[in-house]
Amino acid sequence: MALSQNEQKVLAAKTAVDTLIAEGKIFSGMKIGLGTGSTAMPAVKRLAERIADGSLRDVKAVATSFQTTLACEELGIPVFTLNDKAIGGSLDLAIDGADEIGPGNSLIKGGGAALLREKIIAYNAKVFAIVADSSKVVSSHGTGFALPVEIIAEARVPVLRALAELGASCVLREGVRKAGPVITDNGNMILDCLWKAPVDAASMEDRINAVTGVVECGFFTKLHPVAFVAHADGTVEQRR
Repeated sequence: MALSQNEQKVLAAKTAVDTLIAEGKIFSGMKIGLGTGSTAMPAVKRLAERIADGSLRDVKAVATSFQTTLACEELGIPVFTLNDKAIGGSLDLAIDGADEIGPGNSLIKGGGAALLREKIIAYNAKVFAIVADSSKVVSSHGTGFALPVEIIAEARVPVLRALAELGASCVLREGVRKAGPVITDNGNMILDCLWKAPVDAASMEDRINAVTGVVECGFFTKLHPVAFVAHADGTVEQRR
């Protein structure tokens, strides 16, 4: 029987954590960044299991969101910030999910509105690992999953105008079971942007982030993560 999407997520997460331990990229005493969302959470749980069974000890985690912080507290994983002396502003590894994985493992992230903290953590880690189900693999970016862009609320209209000049059609993300827009953990708003044709993600990351009032966008192109992609047949592909 083919694995469901949720089963693929769990398989990818467990395989990634176990493989990275075997390769020595997850190790006792390490500093690890932990991501947000429905695929990252199984990785957090698997990490907790490997701590509980004695495979790992003295692991220091930095969480990308309130969701991940609460999960770590519940699972007994000590949580720090990048600014804590025990972390010193850098991480040995970060592990997270993705909304799209494109050519060269370029990414779109931010479906859970945690893209700013996710990028800060990913870009300050020596190794970056992605876990995903097979539906996340795409041949191009821009026309499929809407690119999240975190913005300062007071700059909404001029940022919308600037993004339109870059060819994007953007909507303000609205809350679910909440009246009004989504507000990020940083107190900002999210625009979700699509193009009529595929875009160069690396170029567009720079161009969007140069717009005054943009805090960060969900293109991740400045590093090349290893990706663990689970398929419906129960196999897990490593994309490097």
